[in-house]
Amino acid sequence: MDTIHIPNIPHPLHWLNQPESWDLSPEGQLTITSPAKADWFIDPQGAVDVSNAPVLLFPTSGPGLLSAQVLVKHVATYDAGVLMVYESPLAWAKFCLELSPQGLATIVTVVTKGVSDDCNAFAVDGPVYMRVAKLEQAYAFHVSQDGSRWNLIRYFKLEDNKNAQLGFEAQSPTGNGCTTSFREIRFEPRLLTELRSGE
Repeated sequence: MDTIHIPNIPHPLHWLNQPESWDLSPEGQLTITSPAKADWFIDPQGAVDVSNAPVLLFPTSGPGLLSAQVLVKHVATYDAGVLMVYESPLAWAKFCLELSPQGLATIVTVVTKGVSDDCNAFAVDGPVYMRVAKLEQAYAFHVSQDGSRWNLIRYFKLEDNKNAQLGFEAQSPTGNGCTTSFREIRFEPRLLTELRSGE
C-alpha cells in the first residue's frame, strides 16, 4: 500500500478508495478530486448505503487535534470537502463543508453507528477552518472563521476510539466530481482543554 507524507502530520497517510486525482503542493496544500456519485452515507431508512468517496487517512492512538482551512469548488448539491473520523465500516463520522439544496455552503455533520444521521448546522460565506478533536473516549467537531477562535458544532462517541483514523475526504453524491483543497493542515498531539470554547 502506497503511503503519503504531509507536513505537520506525524504519521504516513493511505487511501481508503482512490480519488479521481489528487495533489500535494510544496507548501503542503492537499487537493482531492472525487469521482462522480461518490459519498459516504448509510441512510436510516435504508434508501442509500454507499462508501465509495476517496478518503486519505492516518492512524492516531492518543488524543489530538486535526485542523485545516477547507476550500470547496461546489458545483452539484451535496458536493463537499470533509474532515473524516474512521473506526470501522459501520463506525465513522464526517465534518463537511457541503453545498445545500438551497445553494449555500453549509456546515454539515454525519455520525454513523450502523446507520448514519445527518445534521445541518449553518451556512457560511467563503472558506472556513474546520477541526476534529480526538478526545480520550469521544470526538468533537469545531469550526472557525480565522483559525484561532473555535465554535463547537458536535460532540459524540463512536465505538472504540483507540482504533481511530483521521483524515480528508472529497465527495460528490449527485454530481460529476468535486474538488476540495485543504490548506494550513495541522495536527497537534494533545488533548483539547476546553470542549465548549474549543481552546
